[in-house]
Parts: sequence; structure tokens; C-alpha cells
Amino acid sequence: MTSISERLQAVRTSVDDAAIRAGRDPRQVHLLAVSKAHPANAIRAAYAAGQRLFGENYLQEALNKQVELTDLVIEWHFIGPIQSNKTQPIAQHFDWVHSVDRLKIAQRLNMARPEHLPPLQICLQVNVSQEQTKSGLSMDETAELAHAVAGLPRLKLRGLMAIPAPTHDIELQRAQFRQVRETFETLQQQGMMLDTLSIGMSDDYAAAIAEGATIVRIGSAIFGPRNQ
Repeated sequence: MTSISERLQAVRTSVDDAAIRAGRDPRQVHLLAVSKAHPANAIRAAYAAGQRLFGENYLQEALNKQVELTDLVIEWHFIGPIQSNKTQPIAQHFDWVHSVDRLKIAQRLNMARPEHLPPLQICLQVNVSQEQTKSGLSMDETAELAHAVAGLPRLKLRGLMAIPAPTHDIELQRAQFRQVRETFETLQQQGMMLDTLSIGMSDDYAAAIAEGATIVRIGSAIFGPRNQ
């Protein structure tokens, strides 16, 4: 049976190889291990193998794990949809939030971020495939929210996140990620100091890396099938 350590190393090698094929420095691409629905001991095993960035979708599950793992120096990323009544614990217990798509949510996170902590690192989620079942901004809405979030003192806007519609068509994968990158570059041209594209998951990270991903979010390839 393949261990978490072995699977993690295989994923790292594959991510590095994808960066090299794209003519990029592998150090520009960070691996976010998506640990939702996996127990704290699985995170501990990945941590022992050198992983430090972990992504969680479900708040209460994540908070329970954080209590179990207080002895580890983990960078916690919240990557799931955000309800207004969850903003305070998210702001208090996470380092990054990838899924901001409304000014109200950003404002609540800003107000709830403790003064003794660094600003909360923020990505705006864009709905590049315009799927009705997914959260996220349209491309046309992104600039207005980006400029508003950039003015909130307890937040640090870092870039964009997207979850395109799944497809095995590599060219379509790349086209969807390219739209996100072009929006990201437009914001940079408007003077915004952005450096993060959180795009790409287990089935499409190679295409995402080819289009400029700086964070890829990978779960089952590291941890195995999720517990239901």
C-alpha cells in the first residue's frame, strides 16, 4: 500500500516536471495539499514528509483538526464557499482565504481579523466557466471587487482562484485557465500588486501550470480517496 509520503513525493515530482515542460522554475509553483475529509493523522503524515500548506473546505472540520495539530507549524488555507456567519472564525484561524467573491464577505473578514495577526491573504474566486452551481465572480465583476478589497487594511489581496468546469480536453483546460491569467494580468496592469494564481487541481494542474499557476490544489492524489 502506497504511503502518503510516497504519494506526496510523486505529486511533487509531477508538478515540478510540469513546470519544467512549461519553461518555468518549479520553485514558482506551490503545492497546496487539500486535506478536506481526511483525518488529522493524514495531515500529520504529510507534514512529516515536508508538506506545510494545507487547504480545507469545511470550517468545523478544519477547526477540529487545527486543535489536534497545534504542535505543527501549518499554513492553513480556506478554499471552500464562505457563509457570512462563518467569517469570524475563518478570519481568526486561517492564513489564506481563496474563495472571496463578495464585498460583504471581504468586509466581514477584514473586521474580524485580529490585530495581532498579519493581514489575511486573499484570493478572489472567479467563475470562469459561468457554472450556475459554482461560486465566483464573473470576469467583468472582478476588477471592481479587487480594487475594493485592496483597500481593506486587515486583508492582503494576492490574486485569483478558479475552479473551471471539468474536462479532459487539454486545450479547453488551458483556454479556461488562460482567461483567468489574462484577467490577473489586466489587474496587474492597473497597478495592483498581485502575485498568486490559485488554479489547477488533480486532473488539470499541468494545464494550469502551463498557463501560470502559482498554487495548485491537490487532494486525493496525496491522501487517497476521501472518507465520506
